[in-house]
Amino acid sequence: MELLCTDRLRLRAWTTSDADLTRLADLYSRDEVTRWLGGGPTVPPAELVERWRLVHELDPVHGCWAIDPQDGGPPAGTVLLKPLPQGVGEVEVGWHLHPDSWGRGYATEAARAVVDRAFDDGLLEVYAVVRPGNEPSLAVCRKLGMQPLGRTTRWYDTELVAFRLESPAA
Repeated sequence: MELLCTDRLRLRAWTTSDADLTRLADLYSRDEVTRWLGGGPTVPPAELVERWRLVHELDPVHGCWAIDPQDGGPPAGTVLLKPLPQGVGEVEVGWHLHPDSWGRGYATEAARAVVDRAFDDGLLEVYAVVRPGNEPSLAVCRKLGMQPLGRTTRWYDTELVAFRLESPAA
C-alpha cells in the first residue's frame, strides 16, 4: 500500500510478505544504525512489520513505512510517525536508513513528506528525538526547520535531544 510519493521516493507500508524483509533485517542488525536507537528490535522482521500495521490501523496518520527510491534498488530504510511513549497525544517523526543510503537527503525528504501529510490531516505538531552525537539526524531536524527543545529523558528513559515542529495552521 503506497502512502505517498516525492520527487525521488515512494513511501509504502512494509508487509509481512515483503520480499525486502531481508533488507529490513539487515538494516536493524547493523551496529552503526542500532547504536543510535538503543539497540535493535527484539522481534523478527515479520512481527515488527505486523506491529507497524497495527499502529497504522489504530490511527491512519501513524505508521512506519518503507522508503523506496523511485530510481530502483532496495528500500533505503524506514520513516515513522507514531505516538511517543509516555506522551499525551504527542507524535514522533523518525527515520532509520540503511548505511548505503546515508548522505542522499532521503531522511529529510521522507520525513518532510509524512509530516506535511500529517499536518494536512490536522496534526498540530510533531516531535523528533535524537541521541546526542548523532550529527546526521540532528542535521535532518534542522533541515526540517524543527525547534530545538534541549535534552530530555521524558519519553524514552534515556537522554535524548528533542525537537518540535508546529503545523503552519497551529
